[in-house]
Amino acid sequence: MSERLPDPPAGEGALAIICGGGSLPYALADAAIRRGRRVILFALRGWADPARVAAYPHHWSWMGQFGRFIRIATREGCRDVVFIGSVGRPSILQLRPDIRVLGLLPRILRLFRGGDDRLLSGVGRIFEEHGFRLMGPKDVAPELLMPLGPVGAREPGARDQADIAYGLSLLRATSPFDIGQAAIVADNHVLALEGPEGTDATMARVAELRRSGRIRAPGGVLIKALKLGQDQRIDLPSIGPQTIASAAAAGLSGVAVVAGTTIVAEPERIAAEADRCGIFLVGVPADETAP
Repeated sequence: MSERLPDPPAGEGALAIICGGGSLPYALADAAIRRGRRVILFALRGWADPARVAAYPHHWSWMGQFGRFIRIATREGCRDVVFIGSVGRPSILQLRPDIRVLGLLPRILRLFRGGDDRLLSGVGRIFEEHGFRLMGPKDVAPELLMPLGPVGAREPGARDQADIAYGLSLLRATSPFDIGQAAIVADNHVLALEGPEGTDATMARVAELRRSGRIRAPGGVLIKALKLGQDQRIDLPSIGPQTIASAAAAGLSGVAVVAGTTIVAEPERIAAEADRCGIFLVGVPADETAP
C-alpha cells in the first residue's frame, strides 16, 4: 500500500525542493522563504552545488532513492514538491534504485522510451500517486517568471521580431517530437535547434560555426518556449546571466523567451548583463506567429 501524507492546504507546510544544478533552486528557495515558507532541499548528488546547498536545511540523495525521499519528506512534513535545476538525462544504469524504485522499474523503463517531457511528467505522476502535491515555480515564486516586454536598455528591431515569430512557429511545430525548448534563427534562417546538449552548448555550436565561416548571416535571436501541452510544473524553460553571455559570444542580437512560462535566474543581474553585452532580452507572448 502506498504511504500517504497528511493533507495540509496548498502552500502550507514545508516545501520539498528537489534540487539539480545551477542557481535556480536557490532563487526559488529564497523566494519561498521570503513568503514565509519553510523549505527543505533534497539535493541530487552530482548535480547540486554543495557549497550553496549548505546554506539551507537539506538532505542529499542519489537518483533513484525514492523510498528514502518518502521517509524523509514525511518526517519533515513536506507535502508540496518542486523539481528545479539542471539535471542531465541519466541512463537507466546511472540510477541507484532503492526497494521502492525497484518495484516501479518496469514503468520507469517505459518512461525512458521517449523525450524528456514524457520522462519528467511520468516521474511527476509517480510522486502524486504517493500522496505528494507537485507544484511549479509559478505556484511558489511567480516573481521569478519572465515579464512581458524588454528587460534592459535594448529592444528587438523589425528583423529581430520576424526571427522571433519564425522561431516560435518552429518550436510549436517541433513540440510533438519532444526534442528541445530553444531555437536560434537569423534572417528567417534556422541556425540551430536545441537537442540533448542544452541551450548553452547549442549557442556554443553556433559560435563555432560562425568562426569556421559556415554561418554568414549576421546577428540572430535565441528563442525559448515551453513545448505545447507540457506540464508547466516541470522543466520550464529558464535563462540567466550565463545565457546572455553565451548569446553574445555566439554573435546573436538578442534573446526572446515566452513571458510567464520562462524562469529567470538572478533577475537582478540579467538586465545588467544584457546591457553589458549589448544585446536585447525580451519577453514575448506565446501566440506570436511568423508573417
